[in-house]
Amino acid sequence: MTTDHPFAQYVRALGKGPNMWRNLSFDEAKDAMSLIVQGSVDRLQLGAFLLLLRRKGETGEELAGMTAAAREAFIGQPSVLPDVDYDWPSYADRHRQQPWFILAALLLADQGYKILMHGIEGYSDGLAPTRPGLDMLNVPIVSDFGEAAKAFETNNLVYIGLEKFCPAVQDLFELRPLLGVRTAVNTFGRDLNPANAPYQMQGVFHPPYKAMHVDTARFLGQPKAMVFKGGGGEVMRNPMKPSRVDMLVGEVSSEIVWPALTSVTTYKWREEDLSPVCLKRMWDGSLSLPVPELGIIGTLSVALKMAMPDLTPSELDARATDIWQTRDKTRFD
Repeated sequence: MTTDHPFAQYVRALGKGPNMWRNLSFDEAKDAMSLIVQGSVDRLQLGAFLLLLRRKGETGEELAGMTAAAREAFIGQPSVLPDVDYDWPSYADRHRQQPWFILAALLLADQGYKILMHGIEGYSDGLAPTRPGLDMLNVPIVSDFGEAAKAFETNNLVYIGLEKFCPAVQDLFELRPLLGVRTAVNTFGRDLNPANAPYQMQGVFHPPYKAMHVDTARFLGQPKAMVFKGGGGEVMRNPMKPSRVDMLVGEVSSEIVWPALTSVTTYKWREEDLSPVCLKRMWDGSLSLPVPELGIIGTLSVALKMAMPDLTPSELDARATDIWQTRDKTRFD
């Protein structure tokens, strides 16, 4: 008698008929992802599992279980890190926009908050512009958590690539060109929070994903999180529209609406010059792009809400504007 593979139970649960399939529990999703990152799952099973999840739509409980398993697969000990305030994921690997959000993170770091940014550089067939932008702005890019701890001694913004601290999950991102669609991996990568920071920023591609990320954060016990539709799926507020942000505080979530910051209604984000020097020029004032500038200010405003909960969106926009206008423009001379 043939014995089923241990992973088959999870494919079966998702793949049964219209009236018999079911969602996975936290423990089931965690065990399934543990088997995957351990290399114990056949590629055929893996593809079926991820596509079945995609077809039905992942739940926050499932994503939380997979995130918990990925955290156990980290290389090195995140515990060596100092107390990090903000978790800033950057996983929109195919976006073709300037990563202006890096400037918002720098401004936040200049206020004394420690921020760990993490993400992937893109797929094997193309890079996103985030890494070159970080290089241009002298943000420390580290190879492990020990190096990150050292970098935090003199910097408040540090970046570590997913391939450095969780290569097993990085490998799963490479399935995107093969399967033709994003999978749960692209979603829960944003929830990894390797430094266990109390404040978590989340940019999503589409508004329906917001509730799922809030549920995931709630299952994982995230103290505070801000989730909103971001430019290119990154943590980048669109200043031309009201920004509807889901804020999680403990177990309670609520929606906060930030007003549009300009009456301009169009800007060709995808036609931007992607040269990383544009970030430097925007910082020193030699490049004037009003809409991205307001996007930087607006992104900083959303981030500040977790540290300054009593301020209104308009007050936070004003605070962020002052921080931008008083920045040290000679910093990168």
